[in-house]
Amino acid sequence: MATSVSGVGSITSTGLGSGLDVAGILDRLMAVEQRPLDLLQTAASTLNTKLSTVSQLQGHFSTLRDKANALTAPTLWSGTTATSADTAAVKVSTGTNAVAGSYAVNVSRLAVGQTVTSTTLPAATSTLSAGTLTIELGIWGAGDPAADFTAKAGSSAVTIDIADGETSLSAIRDKINSAGAGVTASLVTDASGTRLSLRSAATGSENGFRVSVAEAAPDGDDASGLSALGFDASAASSPMARTMSAANAELTVNGIPLSSASNTLTDVVDGLTLNLVKPTAGDVEVSVATDTTSVKTAITDFVSAFNTLASFIRTQTAYNADSKNAGTLQGDQSTLSLQSQLRAVLNQGSTASATWSRLSDIGLAIKSDGTLETNATKLDNALGNLGELKKLMAGDGSTSAEMGFVRRFKNLADAALGSSGVFESRSASLRASVDRNAKDQDTMELKLEKTRARLQAQYSALDTKMASLTNLSSYMTQQIAQMNNSSN
Repeated sequence: MATSVSGVGSITSTGLGSGLDVAGILDRLMAVEQRPLDLLQTAASTLNTKLSTVSQLQGHFSTLRDKANALTAPTLWSGTTATSADTAAVKVSTGTNAVAGSYAVNVSRLAVGQTVTSTTLPAATSTLSAGTLTIELGIWGAGDPAADFTAKAGSSAVTIDIADGETSLSAIRDKINSAGAGVTASLVTDASGTRLSLRSAATGSENGFRVSVAEAAPDGDDASGLSALGFDASAASSPMARTMSAANAELTVNGIPLSSASNTLTDVVDGLTLNLVKPTAGDVEVSVATDTTSVKTAITDFVSAFNTLASFIRTQTAYNADSKNAGTLQGDQSTLSLQSQLRAVLNQGSTASATWSRLSDIGLAIKSDGTLETNATKLDNALGNLGELKKLMAGDGSTSAEMGFVRRFKNLADAALGSSGVFESRSASLRASVDRNAKDQDTMELKLEKTRARLQAQYSALDTKMASLTNLSSYMTQQIAQMNNSSN
């Protein structure tokens, strides 16, 4: 779309024979003719600015709704935090079911897995012999040698084939690690040589293990060849030595003895996870408290969002009598209606709580400019009665008077931001006005082009006529002069 048609087809010089300033005359005439187009262009700029401002207002309302949603979420008000008096020994975290309270945790032993180690061989490349290794998880009985071995419930023995060419310590290590037998293999090297170490992949007494060996070509020696990797705690002697026995964690919680195959306990106290790091010298105090910090942060975030919205509306609807400048949305009825509804939510008391009825009761007072001012002392005191605070802020009810304040704001924002809400209808109306303005500009530009063409043709003809008259006048003047000269 063109922004001006004042220069279309203009004549840039004076009249060819008359001296008439045709171009200047046309420009002055078209300046008058273009005033309606100028007004349309100014109106288009105003409409687009207003549309952009409404979009910004919509964004502020959306932010307010997000903060209101956060405050009405049940998980916010049931949240808890946990602390440990000795995080180097016992770490703690809470879930959704945690209940405020305190617990004395005393750890006498951590859960560990079984570890066995082979005799020393010269290097990782040292070879044994072909055959099979069978690894079985289970519980070893007491005593040394162990009284018995009970296979772990739900597990099966895993047999690993060691073929010719796979008999080096490093190759056997890799075969064990890829077998998924519930143990991990590693090589430990020192000045004396290299040993194969096997360790339970999981902790707990049920994750002990035994290793049975069958050599492809038995050499009659249980301590040589592949047989050197066998382990049986019930035997008087075993080729591989047990350096650590599998055991459960042993602890007390509030004096109650507990045993766990894992050092992470999630089922001892509802909603509480204990991570055992090391044995304790005595009781470690673990405390679970209501998470008021998150609630306070959510309230603070909501107040900030509300104040941003209220300030934006106030600025955009204001009129400065001194400068005679008006905000973009000054006099906009949709915006003024939303402002009125926001104030109504604040001013109407609530019966949702039996303790408080207004936001000012908990330290959120309305200022003269329509924003909220927070009294930290009052708010902290209110956080001490979280149940009633939840009702005042997020309580639901059949009527507006029975609802919590934030619930009201959420409902107002939901309605305003909905597909049939005020923002959609107002934006649609403005977009329609912008489209109509664009069409009117196109029509006006076409009209102006035709007007200039018509005027240019008229004044060009006038210029030609005046040039002809000027030539005629000069001719007559010359003839008269000649006649006068002849008479003399």
